[in-house]
Amino acid sequence: MKNFFRWWWGILLAFSLLAVLRVFLPLPFSNEIIIFSIYTMGCSFLLGRVGFISFGQPAYLATGAYATAFYLFYFGTNPYVGILIGILAGLIMSIIIGSFFVRLRSDYFALVNLALAVIFFYLLQKVLVGITKGDNGLWFLTNIASTPILDLSRPNHFYVFAFLVAMAIWAFYKYLNDTLFGACCLASKINEDKVNFLGYSNFKIRLTGFIIANTTTALAGSLYAVYLGFVSPEMTSSHRAADPVVVTILGGVGTLYGPIVGAIAYTGMKDLISKLIGNWELFIGFLLVFIMLAGEKGIWGTSEPLLRKLIFRDRKK
Repeated sequence: MKNFFRWWWGILLAFSLLAVLRVFLPLPFSNEIIIFSIYTMGCSFLLGRVGFISFGQPAYLATGAYATAFYLFYFGTNPYVGILIGILAGLIMSIIIGSFFVRLRSDYFALVNLALAVIFFYLLQKVLVGITKGDNGLWFLTNIASTPILDLSRPNHFYVFAFLVAMAIWAFYKYLNDTLFGACCLASKINEDKVNFLGYSNFKIRLTGFIIANTTTALAGSLYAVYLGFVSPEMTSSHRAADPVVVTILGGVGTLYGPIVGAIAYTGMKDLISKLIGNWELFIGFLLVFIMLAGEKGIWGTSEPLLRKLIFRDRKK
């Protein structure tokens, strides 16, 4: 039992925090935090484990969102089927795109992903306007059918579903980080020559990590689509490209629970500070500079050792 607690204490702590916040915060705010944290997890894994900084995450988010939206707008009404279609679309796109993109490194990878987001924005806004409805977007909230047990057309039921999905995603990444594959991802980021010497393929490791991360991002897009009942090209616009990277740095690069903490901090500051000052991004910028100068560990990366020491000291007593 002691080993189990040491293994999962972070997940229990993080999601206990989310459960407590739900009591005090409005439901829309809680749903946004849950989905945004899932969205950020893919970017955090890419940057922290694989060594890829991507400004193209909105493209993968839109892949899942629009795949789900097309199903719910044109073909069916079951939100669960829509989410599965969004995940499948994200998986297929990640396999195709990743085969080319992961051959690039550093700035080239970041820029080509940013270019992909710009291409997606232009396609959704102009080229495919006949099926995407352009800037007017697709509205399908009334098309979503009621489902048994957890009715995703109801915000409170959707929160429970998203909460369970988030827990499953974090448990999966916790397991992944402690496997041989997780170690290979980190080794590929730090020293490619040693990975090759040990007989592993850097390309296959990066491609697999790329696929896992961006399929997670597509899942977040599907959840956004079902929750809002609406999608538009705005989600792929270039000024949204830095959002997941900012939240990743804010929470802590490469930390498992940084996306949760970063999503809470970022969303909270956006909603609260924007009511006081118009240019709330300026405050976020100053905070990021401070965090980077303080040690580049982010909020969770800085507080985790202190919390771990406090918790396990109390248990020893």
